[in-house]
Amino acid sequence: MKNLILLMGCLLLFKTGIAQVVFSPQYLSLVQKADSLYDAKAYKESAFTYSDAFKANKWNAKTDDRYDAACSWSMAGYADSAFSNLMLIANNGSYTNYNHIIKDSDLISLHNSNRWPALIKLVKANEDNAEAHYNKPVYEELKQVYEDDQSGRVKMDSIIKKYGYDSKEMKSLSVEIGKKDSIDLIKTENILDKYGWLGPDAVGDIGTVTEFLVIQHADQPIHEKYLPMMRQAVKDGKAHADDLALLEDRTALEEGKKQIYGSQIGLDTKTNKYYIRPIEDEPNVNKRRASVGLMPLERYAKMFGIDYKLPKE
Repeated sequence: MKNLILLMGCLLLFKTGIAQVVFSPQYLSLVQKADSLYDAKAYKESAFTYSDAFKANKWNAKTDDRYDAACSWSMAGYADSAFSNLMLIANNGSYTNYNHIIKDSDLISLHNSNRWPALIKLVKANEDNAEAHYNKPVYEELKQVYEDDQSGRVKMDSIIKKYGYDSKEMKSLSVEIGKKDSIDLIKTENILDKYGWLGPDAVGDIGTVTEFLVIQHADQPIHEKYLPMMRQAVKDGKAHADDLALLEDRTALEEGKKQIYGSQIGLDTKTNKYYIRPIEDEPNVNKRRASVGLMPLERYAKMFGIDYKLPKE
């Protein structure tokens, strides 16, 4: 499986690292194409498209994209190219997710190579080095908050499909989620108010994403309180621009405006079908999405069973 590890609430994808390099529109467009080819199981075409993306950006690439390229190369049967991409991000210290790489089914074909133990050793050393600099008590607390935040939400889609949105099963789950959210919000607010927004250097990627998730799942006053803090965190390289886009969209809708990035999905409780909530300047939404690293809206919508077509200007 590629470096898209867990679905979180509103279909956020867990990532590693916060890039400081500027990535060209051509790079982002090619990466999105490569990702779509991977989803279509066109692994060889996907791998070569990732290479085109890296070349277009003078071989500067996001850690996640290098990892994903390695998955495509591995699935296509090109072990040398897979190892080349993985060793780049292992040697520069940017890849630290040891538990994921050792379990990733996309990379099974690499396990029998004599290069695999050296790669894994590097990744484990990267993880140990990163964790040595963490604020350990806060890191552990945010990891637990993450588990609490997601434990109920991962059940939502299946319960809605099986019993319906207005079912007693869904109402019971909503109560359970609400109780945990209240506790998680208190814990997270205490952390943010004491330390400010903590980045991956202090609490790892899971801690940084958890800060966002808890705020995103709260109510409008909390969104408005912490939105400026998160905007600054993105500028400082402590939070992800694509996560911020979701919070910007949610806050805009709460204020009676249209969303900017099209990230917010509604559910018609009569039909149990999802729909995209109103978007400002909709014909250009994919340009804005690409600028923060989000996939095209057509592909995002498909995850919710929505057949979306971008309107013409």
